[in-house]
This record gives sequence, structure tokens and C-alpha cells, in this order.
Amino acid sequence: MRLRVSSMVFGGAVSFATLVLLYQVLSLPPDTSPPGEQKEIRSIESRLRRLEDDIETNQRTIHEIKDLLRQLASTNVKARALLGPQDELLLSNDIGRNGNIELNNGVIKGGEVPKKGKHGPARYNMSYASVMQDDCIFGQAAPSPVDIQMEDVYNLVKFDNLDGGAWKQGWAITYDANQWSPQKKLRVFVVPHSHNDPGWIKTFEQYYIDQTKHIFDNMVDKLTQDQRRKFIWAEISYLSLWWNAQTDAVKDKFRRLVDRGQLEIVTGGWVMNDEASTHYFAMLEQLIEGHEWLKLNIGVKPNNGWAIDPFGMTPTMAYLLKRMGLENMLIQRVHYSIKKHFAREKNLEFKWRQIWDTGSSTDIFCHMMPFYSYDVPHTCGPDPKICCQFDFHRLSGSGVTCPWRIPPQAINEHNVESRANLLLDQYRKKAQLYRSNLLLVPLGDDFRYTRFDEWDKQYDNYQKLFDFMNSKAELNVEAQFGTLADYFRALHEESDTPAGEEHGIFPSLSGDFFTYADRDDHYWSGYYTSRPFHKKLDRVLEAYLRGAEILYSSMLASQSNIGSPLKEFSNNLLDRLVIARRHLALFQHHDGITGTAKDHVVIDYAKKMLEALHNCQHVIQQSAHYLLTFNQQSYTGEPGALHFEMGEKFIEHNKIASQMVIALRDGSVVPIVLYNSDAHRRRELFTLRTSSPYVEVLSGKDQPTSFQVDPVFIKSGEAADNMFDVTFMVDLAALSLTTYTLKALEPGKLNQM
Repeated sequence: MRLRVSSMVFGGAVSFATLVLLYQVLSLPPDTSPPGEQKEIRSIESRLRRLEDDIETNQRTIHEIKDLLRQLASTNVKARALLGPQDELLLSNDIGRNGNIELNNGVIKGGEVPKKGKHGPARYNMSYASVMQDDCIFGQAAPSPVDIQMEDVYNLVKFDNLDGGAWKQGWAITYDANQWSPQKKLRVFVVPHSHNDPGWIKTFEQYYIDQTKHIFDNMVDKLTQDQRRKFIWAEISYLSLWWNAQTDAVKDKFRRLVDRGQLEIVTGGWVMNDEASTHYFAMLEQLIEGHEWLKLNIGVKPNNGWAIDPFGMTPTMAYLLKRMGLENMLIQRVHYSIKKHFAREKNLEFKWRQIWDTGSSTDIFCHMMPFYSYDVPHTCGPDPKICCQFDFHRLSGSGVTCPWRIPPQAINEHNVESRANLLLDQYRKKAQLYRSNLLLVPLGDDFRYTRFDEWDKQYDNYQKLFDFMNSKAELNVEAQFGTLADYFRALHEESDTPAGEEHGIFPSLSGDFFTYADRDDHYWSGYYTSRPFHKKLDRVLEAYLRGAEILYSSMLASQSNIGSPLKEFSNNLLDRLVIARRHLALFQHHDGITGTAKDHVVIDYAKKMLEALHNCQHVIQQSAHYLLTFNQQSYTGEPGALHFEMGEKFIEHNKIASQMVIALRDGSVVPIVLYNSDAHRRRELFTLRTSSPYVEVLSGKDQPTSFQVDPVFIKSGEAADNMFDVTFMVDLAALSLTTYTLKALEPGKLNQM
């Protein structure tokens, strides 16, 4: 993702999102204390502020000490003893044979069992987040050198489009069969998968009903029948939808498949997000939502990334995956000329490093697929005409054919030798593009494995081919079904280079893979700006969601401090936050925010985002009401109540927000609460809209504030007689709710001010 749009988010709508609150309780009488008492009060307030600053400094110091202890605790027993149960969780994670990090079934040691709610298990993750030391010093030293700098590659590559023959975008690959031996076999990992778009031609829910539900149902049955069968899954949004409808027995079967390593959850995001139009906040949010769901329901954390369909790849995604604990990743949609260049240099596997990294702490191992697409014709080797013959879903009578008009053949004892040799030839040619004797061969496509017979056709026919290849010692090949975890584990063992280590046979690389072209001059750049209304709506929702999360977290912290938790009230708001997060996450899908989905699907996304905005506004006004209440210990909470009116109103999914007009009548007093969700002080001009120009603005201390009244021009070009913009300077502390007051005046009194 390009970060050039990042400034739009938190400095925008909700960084300074306004709560225009008709909250009469805040209309406190003016201060009538004698001057001496006021001076003493100001002195006490000053000392309290200094005390608060000291407490904040001490808390930061404590967190730094705990971070240091965590580092020491991995090798020092005494240091470990100083840490609490939550901190020990960070030290006890273990990567199992399933390729995922085990998380004790989602329960933090010393914590409570997750409580099931409206959207599955819901529980607060109270663990501390920390920034790695290397991420804070990148400006203090020069970046470390890398073997491949993408800026140099783009200047070097000619971007011509020569016809390569069978591999149209490459060349005629040759090999020496003697390069393999009994001691040095070609090890092939065939990885079955199904790419499920959460919205594209159909809506998310319609895809689930028509196709994805059946994939999961068949997955549990077919993988259970033979432990040699493997599968990988990426989209947690679909898994969550299916999971909620399953019995405990089916869920246990699913978990056992994951535990045995037959089924691997890859990336673990709510969707497979776009990497160009998305903001890093939303990319991270959808990853967190998916990982939290996995932790609470399956008890695992993904270790390998899988991004086969986003239209170009950003190092930001690689960085987020690395910092979330993933060790390896796979990418597909890269400009065909770059793929060809990397293939010639055998650089299709590399350590992706951030361009600002002063060392190698951001390195994540990356596998780039070499050919045109992720479908079966373009994954077994360079010749799609041959590879398509090994997509057994296209057997005669299935209704699906090969464009090259040579159909697959069911494998039997009469043709197994010739078919195995034909397929092995493709495997060997593809292996020439990589530096190891291991080969990764994806086996799938969009919404594959929906029918039970496809599972049997693919797995049974491939198993016959594997059995034949493996039985012939002279072929020097070892083929099997596998997952990404199986492949990357074997790769690092063979290369003797654990993921993330600095040295080894694989080069380091910095830079991005934009702009993507899949053929000729077909550059995928239009989606950077298409459907601008929805791209803007996405940013507005991100800002509101972040603002809601901050206020909600502050409310929880306050409840904890006074020992008065409101579980039902808080859980009700959490449900709304979860819905908002998931609707935002869904739109990050590479056919969502990109604008590449059908019109009716885009409308569905927009309606979901509208609901998310309403939920965020509700959480904001409810949390603010609690935080502004003087006696919080006696607070009961009304989850459905509307305490405040918001400054922006989102009414329809296809229209921008309307600004609230504050109705002023003679003598009316209206408190205005402004919310600063930024972590720094804000001093700037703020504008609100009133029904009358005869107004006075007072600060939180009931002191008159300078302001300006401007007319509002309507479509006809005339000034409205019932709308006026009132602009004044505000001073908002970091992460604060600050009250200003509007007083309606009689027209004659305005001149006396």
C-alpha cells in the first residue's frame, strides 16, 4: 500500500469528530467563588496536573522495564519470575506441526474461559502492545544494504513483451535430469486451496450460501477420510459465518484437522485485503479481527501469509505480517516482466526487508509464484496446455473444459506412467526457476472444491500419480500433498536458514511491486481512484471506528479503576464495535475498496459501512456519556439510549453526511462536547452550524470566546436564512472530551458584546 493517503485518516473526520451534545446536565452555573478561592483552586489544579504528568512518566518507565524483562525472561529464570501470567503468554507460544502458533485454546493463562456472545466468543484482550526497539531507531542510522533494490530493478528491466512459446511471458525452460539423485531428490508439495472472494460477482452472503458453505462441509468430511490429504484456508470472514452454524462435534473435527496439520489457516485476515487503496490502519484492523477470532475459536495463530489475488504487493503488508509473528509469505500478482527477470536470476524467493531497516529485524521470507495466474493451468509448470490436463475437476462430463481443448484423463494403471512423466516434466521445469530442490505447486482456483466429487477427483487421481512417482527410484522425486507450513519448514531445513535469519542462499530485497500488469500493457492502476465516494466512506469509517475504540477503552479502564464493571452494558457496546470492525474489514477485500465488484455488491458493502458508522457513533456517545458522568460508581447504563446528537448524520448509503444544524431559540443554552481522539493537543479553528446568527460562544470555564459567523450558501447561490456557520478557536487536550457552550442571544444584545 502507498502511504501517501495516510494523512487523510486521523487528521480528518474523527481526529476532530464532534459530539454536538444536547446534554443539559453539563450546563453548570457560572463560578461565583471569591477571587482568593479561585486563585487557590488554580494552584491546586496546577499541582494536580504536575502529579498526573509524573504518574504518566512512571507508567511509561514501568512498561519499559517490563519489556526488558520479557527479553531477559527467555533465558533467565529470575526475570521470568518477575512477570505476571499475561506476560508469560508472550514467552510460551510455540509453533506446532500445523504451521500455526498454539495459543492454549485461546485462553490466556490465569484468565477466564471466553464467553460466547452474539458474534461468537467475545472477550477483551488485555495484553500489552509494544513497539520493537529496531522500529524506533531507523532514523538514527543508515538503512542496511540489500541484494535487490526494487527501484534499481524497475530501471533495469526493459518491460518488453517477447513471446516465450509455451510459457508466453517467459522462455523455453530446459533441465538436466541428472541434477537430481537418490540423495538429492526433487521434493514436490502440492497445496490444494480454494480462493473465496468475500464479494465480487455476488455479495458476501450469497457466495456463502451458493458455494463457500459447501466447501467447508465437504472439507471436514473429505480430509477426515485420508490423513495424507491437505488443504489451506485464508478468509476468516467465511470461516466465522460457517462456524456459527456448526455443532460442537463438527467444530471438534475441524480443530483436529488443524491440530494434525492437514488443514492450515494462512494469513488469518478477515479478508485477503487489497494493498494499494487500503490504509495501514484498516489492513491491521482486519488482520487483528481475524487473528482474535482464530485465537478464541480454534486456538491457533497463523505463521504463513497467502496473497494470491491482490493487484500488486506492498512492503507495508510484509511488515505487518512480520510484526504479527508470521515467518513466511507467498505473493502472486506481480508485473509479468518482473517475474521473468526474477525467474532468470532465481530470485523468486527472497527475504523482504523494509527499506528503512538498519538491520534485518523486518525480514520476512517471501515466495513469489512465477506464472500468469494462481489457477491450475498456471501452477504446475510453464506450459498451461499441459497443466490444465491435471485439473481433474475438468474431466469429461463435469461441464468445465480446458481452453486448449485437451481434456484431463482419469488416472488408471494403463496411463499412470505416461501421465506421471508428463506432469513430472513440468515440475522439473518449474524447479529450474528456484534455488532449492523443493517445489511448491498450488492446486485450486476461485471457489473450488464446492462439490464433493471434485474432492475425490483431485485427491484420488493425484494420489495415484504421487504413488507411482515415489515408487520409481530412478525418477528421484518425492511428491505429496502439503500445506504452506510443510513447504516452508522443509525449505528452511534444506537451506539451513531459519526464517528471518540474515545469511543463507536467499537474497534480501527492499521495495514494492506496483504497478501490476498481467499481460501486454494491461496495467491495473484504475482501481487506485475508482468509486471515490466509497473510498472516502472507507476512510471516514476508519476514523470513526478508531475514535469509538479509544473512548470505549477509556470507559473500560475507568470501570476497572473504580471497581464497578458494567458487563452487560459493556458487552452490548462491544457487539456494536465488533460489527463495525467486521464491516470495515470486509470492505478491505481486494474486490471491495478497489471498486472491482459488481454494482449491487458495492451497494451491499456501502450499506454495511453505513451500519458500521451508526454503531460507531452509538458507542462514542454512550462511552462519552459514561466518562462525563460525575458519579460513575452509580452509573447503570442504558445500551439503547441516545444521550447526545452527533455533529454528522449518515442517513443513506449513497450520500455524504449531513451537518447537524443546532436549533437556537431565545435564551437557549446548548453544551457542545468536542472529542479529540489524537494523542496530542489540538489548537485550531472549529466550525459548527446554527439556526441563528445571534449567538455567544463560551469556553469550558464559561469565558467568552472570540468567534465568527458566516452565511451558508445554498444551491441557488443565495444565503440561507436559517443556517449560519459559527467558527471559533478551540484548545483540546490529547484524548479528551472538552465542553464549550452556545448561548442564544436576542438580536439587540449582539451589538453590546
